[in-house]
Order: sequence, then structure tokens, then C-alpha cells
Amino acid sequence: MFIEPRVGNGREAPHRGWIEVVAGSMFSGKTEELIRRLNRAKIARQRVEIFKPSLDTRYHEHDVVSHNATSIRSTPVQLPEEMLLLASGCDVVGIDEAQFFDASLVDVCNQLANQGTRVIVAGLDMDYTGKPFGPMPALMAVAEFVTKVNAVCVCCGEVAAYSFRIAASEAQVLLGETDSYEARCRPCFQAGMQEKTPVVPRPTARQER
Repeated sequence: MFIEPRVGNGREAPHRGWIEVVAGSMFSGKTEELIRRLNRAKIARQRVEIFKPSLDTRYHEHDVVSHNATSIRSTPVQLPEEMLLLASGCDVVGIDEAQFFDASLVDVCNQLANQGTRVIVAGLDMDYTGKPFGPMPALMAVAEFVTKVNAVCVCCGEVAAYSFRIAASEAQVLLGETDSYEARCRPCFQAGMQEKTPVVPRPTARQER
């Protein structure tokens, strides 16, 4: 379990900013862990602000909500730059679904951390094809603390790190839950991707002529 490296209410302790990243697949508990850390900061009487991309309205228009229905009030934003103004004077900033923001999120998080803010970011590390997703790889590189969380493979019950898309869409961004995605381990993910790949018949000698 992650233990916060700073205690106190932020007014008496010196301001030292840093970036924490919670990354993993769908259904791995990323948002649950983000909410846990933010609630602990509130208990410590720290000033907290939470943001999420405005396009994510799956559970609630404003709240950040986990798959287990744990929620916390947030501010939807379209651009990462909006956070700089809205988070002024905060001790802790939480950002959910970071993969949906553009690359400027990395600079925004660095600016907040440089100003003495603790920044906690949660997001998918890979998209449905198993490729790095949005600004997450760069955020994991500049963060002081990185936590990888895993789900359970729905096929075999092993540790799952991949989000396998069962919906018929090839768009990188597709909001969905269990109706659109499954958590899978590496072998089960690879097997599923191979099943999706159409088999192209090899030309016969007559066709090659």
C-alpha cells in the first residue's frame, strides 16, 4: 500500500511538490486508489482540488466515480491549462482519466509540482491495442512515485494488465464499462487480438501469375 511521504496540513509543513502516478488497466482500481489518497489529504486538512476530462460523463457529470461506486466531487475541464488557475492555493491536486488529456498535461503537472503542489494522477497506461496511451508514459517518467495496479483476468483469473475491447470499434477513445472492455492477462489479451485479426489467404500460384 502506498504511504504518503508527507503529513501535516500543508500550512505548517514546508511546501514540497511532487507527482504521483497511479496507472493500470481497466477495472484495476486506479480511481479507487486516487480517491483514497485524496480523502486522506482531506482528513489531514489539506486543500484539495480534483479534475477530470469533461468528456468523461459515464457515471456522473461532475463527480469522479470508481467502478465500485466510490465517488468524490471534481471539476470537469477540457484543457489541462485550466487546472493552473483553478488549482491556485491548493496543497493537493488530483487528476483522473489522465490518458484523455493531451500532452500539455505533463507541463501542467510539472508546473504545479514546481510550485509546491502534490499532484496525484490516475489513468490507463495502455489503450485497447496494448500501446502507450496519451500523456501517461511521459507522466510516469517525470513522476517521483509510480504505482502500477492490476485487475483480474476474466478469462483465466491471473493478474491482468491489459484492457481488451469487446465492442466493435477501432477508435482509440471509447468510453465504456464491462459492456465494452474486459481485463485480461498478457496471453489472453494476445489470443483475443489474434482472433480479431482477419486471416488473409495466401495467393495461389495461378493468382500470382
